[in-house]
Amino acid sequence: MQTASRVTLACDGEIIRNPLADPNAAYGAAQEAILSEAGLAQARAAITAWPGYATTPLHRLDGLAREAGIAALHYKDEGPRFGLGSFKALGGAYAVAQLLRREIAARRGGEMPAMEEILRGDHRDVVRGITVCCATDGNHGRSVAWGARTFGCNCVIFIHATVSEGRKTAIEAYGAEVRRTTGNYDDSVREAQHTAGREGWFVVSDTSYPGYTEIPKDVMQGYELMAAEADAALAEPPTHILLQTGVGGMAAAVAAYFKRRYGAARPKIILADPIKSACWAETIREGVPTAVHGDLDTLMAGLACGEISINAWEVLRDSCDAVVTVSDDDAIALMKALAAPDTGDTPIVAGESAVAGLAALFTLMRSEADRAALDLGPDARVLVFGTEADTDPVLYQQLVGRSAAQVLKVA
Repeated sequence: MQTASRVTLACDGEIIRNPLADPNAAYGAAQEAILSEAGLAQARAAITAWPGYATTPLHRLDGLAREAGIAALHYKDEGPRFGLGSFKALGGAYAVAQLLRREIAARRGGEMPAMEEILRGDHRDVVRGITVCCATDGNHGRSVAWGARTFGCNCVIFIHATVSEGRKTAIEAYGAEVRRTTGNYDDSVREAQHTAGREGWFVVSDTSYPGYTEIPKDVMQGYELMAAEADAALAEPPTHILLQTGVGGMAAAVAAYFKRRYGAARPKIILADPIKSACWAETIREGVPTAVHGDLDTLMAGLACGEISINAWEVLRDSCDAVVTVSDDDAIALMKALAAPDTGDTPIVAGESAVAGLAALFTLMRSEADRAALDLGPDARVLVFGTEADTDPVLYQQLVGRSAAQVLKVA
């Protein structure tokens, strides 16, 4: 039966089940080459050694769980991550560190230096001559810029036409040069690659494409730490995980972790795509990587991507069970609901891209057939990842009607 809810959402997105989904599929060599236990161990050792590392909160939202008609709902809040406001701090900065370690080893003819040496500045003579760059919707670029400043190299960030001035300024605060390009996110990715090739820079991208797959593996491996933290904090494993997409790197990292950890008993993995940039919805519908075109003008700026990451596809091809498309209006409604809950839950500062998984959950609860097909019943234990806080504070206050400080004061 349909659940009644005080959370007012349109929930008019599309639900696409994945015919390739197979919980019994092996986590094979191709997937291990992208994300592995050894890689996670290395990323964990490096990232937990950085100044300011702390496990981010895992909130139990009993009120929203009742609204959705499920047993439990947990929200992994990535807002406090390294003071950068999003989970991206785990990926871009880690990839910068790994790139620098490899370059130092290659130029000096020895082994990769320890992370402690990088942090101490032992190799600053080499590091100062290296420039990293990337395209970004905001959060990944901030992570790369922060990593470049932390480890001592140069940084240039490319942003596309609709990235807000607030996000541009936030990246510049870490000492990076920011260049605005024409077109959409995917156009800025191509511009970054072209410029890096001409200038001899290193692209540190969170998306992968033919001819460029290695560095994005480091980005994704950093993201896995977030999944491991959530798993360790839960008394029982989740039955369902709902994950916003973008290019898919974060979703693939979380799916890979839980697949390796639980095998055929892995949680159901459900992706959430903005209606206006639904590249994963089209990919799952077609069964092959499929791009969407246009301005991709969604409020959920961190998810405004028209082309999926091929590394992510390798992982999610058979471990994603469904995709749900969600609207900007529902994202705003959930930002407000989390900031000022009337359900008794802890107030949470959630940015525009943080709530797509929640929106997908409420959309699914409107469809008896899809809920049944995905075993999303009253005993379900759902995990979502709040991937950003108010990464554009001005926009956040406009949308929610109060600042992050005002929300947290109540909390």
